[in-house]
Amino acid sequence: MSARRLFTLLSFLAMVGASLWVVRSHWPHGGMPWLPWIAHVAAVLITAAEVLTRAFKIQASAWAVGCPLRYGTALRVCLAGDFAAAVTPARSGAEPARFLVLGEAGLSTANRLLVLFLELFLEMCSLALVCLVLALVFSGYGASASGLLALVGGYSVAVLGAGAFGLLLSRRHANGPPPAWARRVGLHAGRWRSVQRQVRQLRDSVQALRGANVGRMLVAYGASVLHVIGKVAVLPALVYLGDASFPLSIETLAPLVLWPLALFYGGVVVPAPGGGGVIEGAFAMALGDAIPAGIFAASLLWWRFYTYYVYLLVGGVAAGETVRRLLAMRSSGTSPDHRSSHAGQVA
Repeated sequence: MSARRLFTLLSFLAMVGASLWVVRSHWPHGGMPWLPWIAHVAAVLITAAEVLTRAFKIQASAWAVGCPLRYGTALRVCLAGDFAAAVTPARSGAEPARFLVLGEAGLSTANRLLVLFLELFLEMCSLALVCLVLALVFSGYGASASGLLALVGGYSVAVLGAGAFGLLLSRRHANGPPPAWARRVGLHAGRWRSVQRQVRQLRDSVQALRGANVGRMLVAYGASVLHVIGKVAVLPALVYLGDASFPLSIETLAPLVLWPLALFYGGVVVPAPGGGGVIEGAFAMALGDAIPAGIFAASLLWWRFYTYYVYLLVGGVAAGETVRRLLAMRSSGTSPDHRSSHAGQVA
C-alpha cells in the first residue's frame, strides 16, 4: 500500500472513530439516534438542489465565456471534484479532477482554465455576499457570530486578494529573473518560472473575462449564491424538523448556520482527507449546547452524511474512474493536460 493510500485510510478511520466517540458521548436516553423521515426528505432535497445549482453555475460560467458545455458534463465536473476533494488532503484534488473532466469533454486548456477561474471567482464573491448578509442578520448575537463570519469572510477575501496580488505580479514580473524579494523568500529561478506561468495564466483569464457575457455571469453568480445557501441549510433542516419542540428564532438559528459554514470552508486548512476527525470533534465542541441532546448524535451523523459521505458515494459512482486516473497521473508525475488532450483527440 502506498503512503498516500495509507494516509487516506488512516484519515477515514479517524473520522469514523471520532463519529463513534461523539455518538457514544451523546447517546440519547430514548434509544437509537434517529431522525423523523421528514428531516431526511428535506436534507435530500437541499443536497440535490445544492449539487444541481452548482452544476448550473459551471454551465452558465462556461456559456458566459463562449464555451458550450452540456449540463450533464457540468454535473459530472461537480461530482468529480467532490469525490477528489473527499479523498485528497486539504481537498487538493478537486480542481485537477474538474480540469480533467473538462478536458475529456473537448475544452481546450485555455478554456478549461478560464471556466475554472470564473467558477472560483464567483464562489468567493458569493461567499462574501452570504457572509455580509449573515453578519447583518445575526448582528448582536455574540462575539462568536462575528468571529465565525470574520473567519469565512476573511477566507474569501484572502483568496480574492491573492488573485489581485497575482494579477499585479503578472504586470511587473511576468518574465525575467526573480526579483530580490522573491530570492529572499526562497523562490529560486525554477520555482520563479512556475510562479510566472501561473500569474500569466491568471492575467490571460482576467483579460478573457472582459469579453464575457455579463447577463450569463449574473445568472451563474445567482446559482453560486444559492449553492452556498444550500451548504448551510442542511443542519437547520435536520434540527428543526428532527425536534418539533425546538424553538425557531434568530438566536437558535445562528450557530446552526454559522458553524457549518465555518467547518465547511475552514476545513480546507485540515491536511487530512475528509478532515481526519477534526470536523466531527469541532462539531461536538461547538454545537453541543446548541442542539437538543435527544437528537444531537443523529444530527451529527446525518449532517456529516449529507454534506460529505453522500458526495463521496455519488461522486465515486459518477466519476470515480476519472479521479482514479487523475490520482494515478499525479503519482506518476504525468500531466493531466497531456492525457486529457490526447483523450479529446481520440474522441
